[in-house]
Amino acid sequence: MENCSFDTLQNQHSLIKSPILEATDNLEKSDWLKQARPNQKIPDGDWRIWLILAGRGFGKTRTGAETIRHWALSHQARRIALIGDTQEDVRDIMIEGESGLLAIHSPDERPHYEPSKRRLTWKNGTIATAYSAENYEQLRGPQFDHAWIDEFAKFREIEKVWQQIHFALRLGAHPRMIITTTPRPLPLLQQLVGQAGHEIVLTRGTTFENQANLSSIFINTMQKSFSGTRLGAQELLGEIIDVHEGALWIPALLDQYRAFEIPELKRIVIGIDPAVTHHSESDETGIIVVGLSVNNHAYVLEDLSGRYPAVTWGKIVCEAYHRWRADRVVAEVNKGGDLVETLLRSIDPTISYQGVHASRGKYTRAEPISAFYEQGKVHHTRQGLKLLEDQMCKFLPGMSTSPDRVDALVWALTALLLEKESFRSYGTWRL
Repeated sequence: MENCSFDTLQNQHSLIKSPILEATDNLEKSDWLKQARPNQKIPDGDWRIWLILAGRGFGKTRTGAETIRHWALSHQARRIALIGDTQEDVRDIMIEGESGLLAIHSPDERPHYEPSKRRLTWKNGTIATAYSAENYEQLRGPQFDHAWIDEFAKFREIEKVWQQIHFALRLGAHPRMIITTTPRPLPLLQQLVGQAGHEIVLTRGTTFENQANLSSIFINTMQKSFSGTRLGAQELLGEIIDVHEGALWIPALLDQYRAFEIPELKRIVIGIDPAVTHHSESDETGIIVVGLSVNNHAYVLEDLSGRYPAVTWGKIVCEAYHRWRADRVVAEVNKGGDLVETLLRSIDPTISYQGVHASRGKYTRAEPISAFYEQGKVHHTRQGLKLLEDQMCKFLPGMSTSPDRVDALVWALTALLLEKESFRSYGTWRL
């Protein structure tokens, strides 16, 4: 036998690699590891759950798909669960999307996809199966060693999905899952964040980290429309906003931008949400005075709302119109039709009046107005607005009570901040 040095034998052995070592080498040389940001790379350590809370456009889908690709091709995973909100979401985003599993694999390593079976099969035998949160019962029976859950915070049955995936993730020596989601203030999500540590790795990220790969128009629009808002903090910065879910206003926000002086105002509007009856259980008539400054910030000046007979609230509105030197009275006409204008003009024919017709729900109409508050463009004065502010902070979708003060506020601010062209006309406009 020909003599060989130890170094020669070692070099010859290095040329004969196992499939696992060869796959690992290929993954290490992949473009993804070169272009991925540090918080998109699989964390080191003996963790069980990798939770990514990030804004829209961060690259969550790409990160989830690349993590699954790594686990599959490196032989770490043999049975994988892919879970999205709906079956269409799993198919259109996680599997077939621009950053989905099929797109990120090179042609020679791409798994075989069987849509009818909701299944991806890699050449090494690893299988990934698609499930929806809507049909969480399908997770009963199957078992997995790895999982990817996308947009976890969207799930309507989030607790039940969470229970089922824990029962099913029982194969292998070290089952793992990656969760990619834009956050919402959900108890389960907050619980996971609070448990972050050895077993749960938490990664946070923002939309703007990935702006090199996003449309500049999109970035500019998001910054202009949502900078400084709670919605922007959640959807763009990936923050969990710990407030009552669905609330449009919180006391701290109103206090933050409260005005201690009233600047020069170029326009003043009085918003009315009229009650159609007058007795002890009638709705209040909302009457709110709002002004617009020369720098286009709105100032809530006075709340004159109350439970009045029609003639009484009509006189209150006309008195405030002249006292504040207002430009216009804006009133909802869904209930009273032309009666509101008739009443006001019978008291003072010189009143400048605008009828508005509500074609959408109160909460929907209030949402864009709340964004102006979050941007610091609406300011409350110090006196006499407590009842209005209490109603604002308790205003939630699906409420059975009518928020009359809030509705009058929304009409007035809409006229000043959103409907400037319609404001100049004398006809009825819709919102």
